[in-house]
Amino acid sequence: MNGTQYHIGVEATIDVIGGKWKPVILCHLKHGKMRTSELKKAIPQITQKMLTQQLRELEKDQIINRIVYQQVPPKVEYEISEYGSTLNLLLEHLCKWGELHVQKRKENGEEVELNSVEFIDVV
Repeated sequence: MNGTQYHIGVEATIDVIGGKWKPVILCHLKHGKMRTSELKKAIPQITQKMLTQQLRELEKDQIINRIVYQQVPPKVEYEISEYGSTLNLLLEHLCKWGELHVQKRKENGEEVELNSVEFIDVV
């Protein structure tokens, strides 16, 4: 076999959505279409170069759609693709776990802050 070989399924998942930024980008896009500038504003720590790179990779893997509007000035939006929406449950679980983790760290006396909470009350 000359192609990519994975030993367990999670390797293939991490290959597509792994890293620091892709899950964050996808969590923002699950609320609807966003322009690059809106994503940059929502994720202030990411550089423009990294955001562009991550969006291109997610588009290449067919996780997101890039929508180009033929107008002046040009307008581009991103949305989760139908295929990418199959990750929604996984992303939801990651968000829930992260919120619980932050809560646990606070209970242990750490100074940690979470600016957006979506699921903590549901758990």
